[in-house]
Amino acid sequence: MNRATMFEALEQINERPGPFEYYTAQDLWTDDYTSQQMLSYHLNGDIDVSSRNTAFIDRSVEWIVSHFKVGAGTKIADFGCGPGLYATRLAKTGAEITGIDFSSRSIQYALEIAIKNGLNINYVNRNYLEFDSDDRFDLILMIMCDFCALSPTQRNEMLAKFFTLLKPRGAVLLDVYSLKAFADRQEQASYEANLLDGFWSPQQYYGFQNTFKYEDEKVVLDKYTIIDPHRTRTVYNWLQYFGPDTLGKEFTENGFVIEDTFSDVAGNSFDPDGSEFAVVAGKG
Repeated sequence: MNRATMFEALEQINERPGPFEYYTAQDLWTDDYTSQQMLSYHLNGDIDVSSRNTAFIDRSVEWIVSHFKVGAGTKIADFGCGPGLYATRLAKTGAEITGIDFSSRSIQYALEIAIKNGLNINYVNRNYLEFDSDDRFDLILMIMCDFCALSPTQRNEMLAKFFTLLKPRGAVLLDVYSLKAFADRQEQASYEANLLDGFWSPQQYYGFQNTFKYEDEKVVLDKYTIIDPHRTRTVYNWLQYFGPDTLGKEFTENGFVIEDTFSDVAGNSFDPDGSEFAVVAGKG
């Protein structure tokens, strides 16, 4: 590679795209190696990566069961269910659970756990943007700030889907990152051999991470460029940050009413200085 070509490659690596210009979720969730890495994060109960830690999930499920009166016959859809950490616990109440997830590896793990525990959980291996069902649900969950990873168009599609799938007196529970969390993010560029401790490939590679902030849109992009002996690939991890008013506006525009706002999906009181918050919404 000559100097000019190398410079062009570095320019491309450091190029700032438009907000949500590219969508590469499949590179995380369907790639054989990275999906295995993501599953290992899900199952590490001591950390808040991919899933919340075990102690938080236990508190969260206890609150969900109490707040929404979950029990035998309650129909719940868990969008982005991962390896079934919420679905398994909720199914033990007698609730009828449908879990939807992009990762075939996570779904396979969840199915094995359901069988081991004698639980009849309907797991669907699909991009939840493409999910449809004749079932109607009492409660729809989207937890771990998955909503933030979607573009404005995708979020509208998701909320329209929720509206169709939700029973008239049902509820949606989801969490998002706050504007306080957005303010705490900083732009940066870094380079490292085997970036993120070998997360991206089982073989030697070189990784570039560029973090871009979009002030007007309140969006952050972590852009990863991974170079190994066989290929160069770029993964775009987008996150939208919200205030209660901006999230409420999106819900209202799609026929919902925000009924309650909390600090998290464990029902803690709303904290305006928190890094995230959760909402309960019903049909308007």
